[in-house]
Amino acid sequence: MVSPDRRRIAVRMLMERFGASERLVCRVVGQHRSTQRRPRRAPDDAEVRLRRRLREIAREHPRWGWRKAHQVARREGLVVNPKRTRGLWRDERLQRPPQRRAKRRRLGDGSTARLRATAPNEVWALDFQFDETTNGRRLKLLNVVDEFTRQALAIHIDTTIDSDQVIEIVQGLVRQRGAPRFLRMDNGPEMVAHALRDWCRIWGTTTSYISPGSPWETPFIESFNGRLRDELLNTEDFLGLTDARVVIEDWRIQYNSYRPHHALNGLTPDEYATQWASNRQPEHA
Repeated sequence: MVSPDRRRIAVRMLMERFGASERLVCRVVGQHRSTQRRPRRAPDDAEVRLRRRLREIAREHPRWGWRKAHQVARREGLVVNPKRTRGLWRDERLQRPPQRRAKRRRLGDGSTARLRATAPNEVWALDFQFDETTNGRRLKLLNVVDEFTRQALAIHIDTTIDSDQVIEIVQGLVRQRGAPRFLRMDNGPEMVAHALRDWCRIWGTTTSYISPGSPWETPFIESFNGRLRDELLNTEDFLGLTDARVVIEDWRIQYNSYRPHHALNGLTPDEYATQWASNRQPEHA
């Protein structure tokens, strides 16, 4: 009981149940008598709208915290002060259970040097994830992320994905966006295949393989995998391959165009890419 309203309820309950005086119960609960007697302020229309919107966000995105909800509410013009959002989020009891953060590790040689993207389309990260349908059929996901803009370029779902399919997926993205300078990926058999290496040589793309057993060397794709797992794969039951493709593609579009990203100062990946392009147009004029 940390809020005056909750202590006010506790005082009334104890007085009714044990017949104790208000003075004694307030002393036990830690509530000032003047606070206990003061009626609760009726919320104004703006607060009512904000509370309703926060409940909607929590219902639509049960794995989001108050910071993500605040960025959405601020974008919609409902709130400015994050402390107010945090207080109402707690008052509505919308908090999600805290997660245990994994310990971050350095590179194997003890250094912090790492290939970092400095522009869109410079480094694409590729990685696989696995899930299954309600009837136990395995699903394999190939995730492709632009490390600079954090855009989820593709989430391809199938029962199996070999190196030829990896090339086909990347080739389709190249036709839309152009070839990246680097492909960052692990040492899986689909990634180290000669066919993929030959394709990279043709398009002038350099492969950047991480050290075996070192997922912390691909932090952006690992972070994306964690969000996808936490917000979708752990909460949805897929009836089949087609259902999984529709639901996951809808989530990918929402991730790029709606979900605020903390590392991008609250912008969505699409907004950040557009802002970066508009800021650099004069340089190419």
